[in-house]
Formats: sequence, structure tokens, C-alpha cells
Amino acid sequence: MRPGWPARLSHGNVRLRPLTTRDAPTWDRVREQNRLWLSPWEASLPASESTYSPTTLRQLARRLVRAARRGEALPFVIEVDGEFAGQVTVSNVVRGSAQFGSIGYWLDQRHAGRGVVPLAVAMVIDHCFSTVGLHRIEIAIRPENSNSLRVVEKLGMREIGLAPRFLHIDGAWRDHRLFAVTVEECPVSMVDRLLQSHE
Repeated sequence: MRPGWPARLSHGNVRLRPLTTRDAPTWDRVREQNRLWLSPWEASLPASESTYSPTTLRQLARRLVRAARRGEALPFVIEVDGEFAGQVTVSNVVRGSAQFGSIGYWLDQRHAGRGVVPLAVAMVIDHCFSTVGLHRIEIAIRPENSNSLRVVEKLGMREIGLAPRFLHIDGAWRDHRLFAVTVEECPVSMVDRLLQSHE
């Protein structure tokens, strides 16, 4: 395993732990219960791509565990009060001169609006900067996704540009706004920054 993985992170009632294939039944149930809530923001495959289609958590978890072993991803389950509540994943980890990763996430609608995702993302960024050794984290968000835009706003992440037709989402190529943060922009931890913004 690479530095910083596997890892368990916690703050208050929010706990992050590695995703495993044992999560499959719960993951499938929560995703099905939230199908309408999540579908507008879900990655999809263009018609030209038929080589890979992760249709189950078991397939996805195997792929993410392999990527984590190679140091290319950090797939976390989000738990709230011990209950499976969603997922936050660092993917596309690049080492060498870049030391970069991208964060994506989803949350059970029942836990939305309680600050769970901003806290989970802040914990993951702190872990990436302090233990994993990354220098820069990026988040790509569809302009229509007001919930995700509030996450980066609460974290004080800087918008760095617009990526036209960046990802295939919900059946079409979609524009994304790009946000980023570097180690130099975090003289205090992201968790501390988030908590201070609410004082």
C-alpha cells in the first residue's frame, strides 16, 4: 500500500473509512433509494465506449481497491453516526512533478444539508496534504449543481476555469466548473477553515 492508505478519518459524528466489496448490499440499497436524487450528476458512458461499465458496487470497489494499491485513488465510505451515508473518492492521483488528485463525492439525500460533505471533503484534503503528500486537489462541478457549488464555497476553494464538455454525465457531455486548492493556500487545515467560516 502507498502512504496514507488505507486510512480512517473522523470528526464529530462523521467517519471516513476505506470502501470494500463488503459494502455492496448497503451501497446498492442506498444508491437505489437515491436514484432520482443522484441521476442528474452521475457519470455515464458515451455510446462509443463499450469496454468498461461498472454496474455494481462489487465491480467498482474491486477497481478502486486496485487503484488504491497502486496509489492512484483513495476511495472512502462516508458514515454518519455509524450509518452508511455516501462516498468521497480521490481519483486520478498523479505523482512525479504534479502531486495532484481529483475529488468526487455523493451523499444519501437523508443526510443532505447538514454539512456532511463539506466536512468529509475537508478531512480528505487535509489527509491528502499532510499524509499522502499531494500538493494540489481539484474538484469539477457541473454549473447546475448548486449543492456541490455550496461545498466548494464553504471550503473557500478557488475557481480556476471552465472545462467545456468535460465529462459524460447523465447521458451527455457536460460542461464543468473547476475548483482547486494547494498546500500553500492552507496555512491552517481545511477542517479548521471550514469550522472558522461558521463562527
